[in-house]
This record gives sequence, C-alpha cells and structure tokens, in this order.
Amino acid sequence: MEVNIINRQNTVVNNYLAEIRDVDIQSDPLRFRKNIFRIGSLMAYEVSKTMNYKSKQVRTPLGVAEVQVPADEVVVGTILRAGLPMHEGVLDVFDRAQNCFISAYRKYVSADDFEINLEYVATSHLDDKVLLLADPMLATGFSIEATYKALKKYGTPKHTHIMCVIGSEAGVDFLRQSLKNEPVTLWVAAVDPELNAHKYIVPGLGDAGDLAFGYKI
Repeated sequence: MEVNIINRQNTVVNNYLAEIRDVDIQSDPLRFRKNIFRIGSLMAYEVSKTMNYKSKQVRTPLGVAEVQVPADEVVVGTILRAGLPMHEGVLDVFDRAQNCFISAYRKYVSADDFEINLEYVATSHLDDKVLLLADPMLATGFSIEATYKALKKYGTPKHTHIMCVIGSEAGVDFLRQSLKNEPVTLWVAAVDPELNAHKYIVPGLGDAGDLAFGYKI
C-alpha cells in the first residue's frame, strides 16, 4: 500500500489544517466544513494525476481540440457522518462520479475498548471502478479496514484511494499491514504521533463530526 502525506510539502493545505485544528477558529462550523471541503477537493486533484486518461475530440467555435479526459469510472464513498464535507469536496472535482455511503461507528464494550459496527451501506457495483473512500480522521484504522472489506461484497475496485485529513502513526501503520497486498493508496493531509487512552488522535482536532454538524447525544 502506497502512502502519500500531503503536508510534507508547504502548500495552502497547511493553512486549512491550521484552521481546523485551532480551537478559536474551529468553533465556526461553517468554516470548519468549508476547510474540510477544500482539503477534500485539493486531495482529489492529486488523486486525479494517478488515473487513466483517454483522448477525446471537442468541437469549439473555431475548430476541433483534442483533449485528455478521465477514462476510469469513479465512485466516491464516505463514512457517515463526519465524512460528508470531505465527500462534497471530492465530488466537486469528480462531479460525474457515482456515490457510496457507509454508516460505521464505535460500539464501546468498556470504557477504553470498542468494536466497529457497520449498519448501512448504499453503493453501486464497484467492479473495475476506482473507489475514493473519504474519512477525515484515521485514528486506529479499524473503521477504514472494516469498511473496505465490507465494500468488497459489492464488487472489486481496480484501485481504492483512501483519503483522510488527519491520521495517527498507529493508524497508518495498521493499514500498511492490514491492506499491504491490496490495490490501495492512502492519502492523508497530516500524520500525528499519538493516540490517547480512548484512541483519539493527539494533537488531532477533536471530533470532526461534532465540529461539522453539532454535538450528538
């Protein structure tokens, strides 16, 4: 599994990362969602460089232009609910893509131990398509692994791009091992060093779903 870490280069993405982490700025849910959207769009642009293209002739008012357009069929997927702003950002780039939605959450069996529950999947067939799977936070990697395996029931993508905003070193290492023989590329805007006792990323940014859509009960 190939891993690409965006903030190893100085780009405008670093400014969006700074704002979604900043406790004084992230309290504005509209700006938080917009920054996640922007990161999703810019990451999707980077993913687009890896895809297959085909030649197409386009008639203009003055003649005919030959252009290169994407040849791959794309499915944009996300894990609800935190992934929705990132999903919209990716879909803004791949505006003809099909869509996939997954409900996955942590079900705690003790204060510090949990299992991943998947309750809902809505997707088209994935055979021979390029799957872009967006989830802002890559903490343990368990949700992504469970989602990836569940989606294989709906077909085998030719390649899967896992797209995250902030990951932990432990989560990245877990996916490296878990998906090492799979046709998968991991894109993450920043990687943080720690997980706390509750398996939240440190320094991270908090709960992305709550910051985007309000606190749940």
